[in-house]
Amino acid sequence: MNKGFEEEEIKKLKAECEEEGQSYIFVEDEDDLDDSGEFVHFQFVGKKDGKEVIYDTLLYTLHMHYNSILYEEAEKKVLKIHKDYVPFEERTENYKVNEDAEELLEEFMEEMEEEETVKVAEFLETDEDFDFGIGLEVALNIEEITPEVIATFIDEFNSGKFKLDKTMYSFKNDLEDED
Repeated sequence: MNKGFEEEEIKKLKAECEEEGQSYIFVEDEDDLDDSGEFVHFQFVGKKDGKEVIYDTLLYTLHMHYNSILYEEAEKKVLKIHKDYVPFEERTENYKVNEDAEELLEEFMEEMEEEETVKVAEFLETDEDFDFGIGLEVALNIEEITPEVIATFIDEFNSGKFKLDKTMYSFKNDLEDED
């Protein structure tokens, strides 16, 4: 049984939210070392099929999502040329950096960015087979994720008024050499 649907857990989360004076609580993950305001992990109580449930949410800025896709696409191109290249997500502690591959990765990213080959739109994905409650992954076209942005998202989501911007966006990064 998924504990995120259990009344006891929902009551506990509601009490934590009330204690914090907001409609959500942050989830402190060891992997979440982002203090840029581009990514947050939080939980809130919402409804699914008329019943309360806990939503475990990852919220990104669209720019961060764009950078992630840009990086993944560049890695695919590098892998075709450098067979020994190991994608970032698969690296171990003793991975020996291939300088040529890393330089090529940056070149591909700059090229794709310049040509605007990567475009992204806001999205919201649900995972109902999640370990705890229902998983939500959301990317919004905002500069920074603030408590107000989170509260507005929850209000709109819970009231059924949340709408995604389906416009496709491309971004420019500061990838200039610092030499």
